[in-house]
This record gives sequence, C-alpha cells and structure tokens, in this order.
Amino acid sequence: MLVSLELILLCQLLGEALVHALGVPLPGPVIGMALLLVLLLMRDTLTPVLPHEVGDGTLEKTSNGLLANLSLMFIPAGVGVVQRLDLVVSHGPAILIALIVSTAIALLAGVAVFRLLARLVGEET
Repeated sequence: MLVSLELILLCQLLGEALVHALGVPLPGPVIGMALLLVLLLMRDTLTPVLPHEVGDGTLEKTSNGLLANLSLMFIPAGVGVVQRLDLVVSHGPAILIALIVSTAIALLAGVAVFRLLARLVGEET
C-alpha cells in the first residue's frame, strides 16, 4: 500500500515538475494523473521494471481508499470560508453570478461533448 501511495504521489510530483519546467498552463496534478494513466496503460509492457503493487491490484485499492475519503480534503477549504465569511457576504452577488455562469458553461460543454460523441458513434454504425 505504501508503494502504491508513493507511486501516486510521485506521478503528482513529476506533473508539478513538468509544469514548472515547461511552463505549461495546466495544474500539476492533472499532468500527474495523465502520467499515472499512461503508466497504467503500459503496465503490461513495463511489468519487469514496475513494483508488483502496480499489477496485483494494490494500486487500485489504494486509489479507491483515497477516493472514499476525498471529502476530508475539503475540510480546510470549508474552515477557510467560515473564517472569512465577511468576504463571502460582501462579495456574495458576484460569487453567486460566477457560480451560475460557470455551472451553465459546464453543462453546455457537457452537452456539446455528448452530442459530438453521439454523432461520431452514430456515423460508425
């Protein structure tokens, strides 16, 4: 389990390092997730050099454990919001507008991707 956690954190660290080294306008953890995905896709060919936790399901169990407790990661943000409630109240209308607009954009982007994929799948059949 520790090796799996180290591997996940190493991918995140490599993602952060790539972002800082290359100046890519993406968050480091996103690059790290992509690196972990590539690692998982290539795990059959990289079996001799990877730890056995990658192939025996321990990495998946560790990831599921992290995801099951993901809500704990939001506690510091919630405490920060409560501590600065005066700012939230004073900027409330702007925050509300930003939330509504960003939600609408996300929903429209989801619909556009769904329609594009449905069109592509429909053309193949």
